[in-house]
Amino acid sequence: MTPMLEAHDITVKYGSRLAVSGVSLTLKPHQVAAIIGPNGAGKSTMLRTLNGGLRPAAGEILLDSRPLNSYSRRAIAKRIAVVAQEADLRFPVSVFEFVLGGRYAWASTAGWGWETLHDVEVARDVLRETQLEDLGNRLMNELSGGERQRAVLARALATEAGVLLLDEPTANLDLAHQAMILALVRKRCDSDGSSALVVTHDINLAAEFANYVLLMKDGRNVAFGRPDEVLTPDLLREVFAVRVLVDAHPITGVPRITPVHEALR
Repeated sequence: MTPMLEAHDITVKYGSRLAVSGVSLTLKPHQVAAIIGPNGAGKSTMLRTLNGGLRPAAGEILLDSRPLNSYSRRAIAKRIAVVAQEADLRFPVSVFEFVLGGRYAWASTAGWGWETLHDVEVARDVLRETQLEDLGNRLMNELSGGERQRAVLARALATEAGVLLLDEPTANLDLAHQAMILALVRKRCDSDGSSALVVTHDINLAAEFANYVLLMKDGRNVAFGRPDEVLTPDLLREVFAVRVLVDAHPITGVPRITPVHEALR
C-alpha cells in the first residue's frame, strides 16, 4: 500500500531547544498508529509538525508522496484532520455549527451560506456516530469536557480527510466513550481506507486499537513496530522508568500492560 503520510528523520527545535530529533514513521491506508511516551517526549510536537503547524529544522514530510510544504493550507485541511487536546473556542457556537465547520475546506464560496445539503448531511451523520445528536443545539462552551472532546472528534470526522491526527482523543472521557471514540476511528480506517495517528497515555487502549506503536523519549524514536514488538517490559521500563508486567489480554490476545508498584525503600 502506498503511504498516505510519511515522516523521514524529522527534527524540530524551539529556539535552541531540541524538541524532536530524527523521528521517522509511515501511515498507510486502513492502519492506526499510536505515539506513546512520557510527558515532554515530543509527541504533540511531532503531531503538529505532521500537519504543517510547525516547520521541521531537518527532515521531510510527504503527503500522498508529495512534500507537505508543496500544498496550500486549504489542500492540507482536505487531506489531514486534527483533533487537538482542547477546542479553542473564542465565542459561543452550537455543537452542530462547530461540527459543520469541519466542512469549510470543501466550500466553493467563502461567505455566509457556504454549506451545501451534502455538508449538512455529513455533519448530522457524524453527530449520530459520536452520540451527540441530542446536543446539536447546545453551545460548545456549555458542554462537559468529555462532550466537548467528542464534538472535536466529530468535526474532524466531518472533514472526510484521509489522515486523522489525534492528540489525546480520549482525554476526559469515561470508559464507555473512550472505547466508542477509538472504535469509530478504527471503523473509519477499516471501511474508508483512512489512516490515523493517535497520541495517547493509555498504553492498553493503544495495544487494543493500533496496528503500530511509536515509542518516544526525550524527542527521540525508541522503537516503532507492532504492539507485541514494542510494548515489552524492557522497552517500557527504558521509556517510563517503571517496571511493568506484560501478558496477553484474555479475550483479544493483544499485549496487556500492568505497572508493578514496588514499595519505596
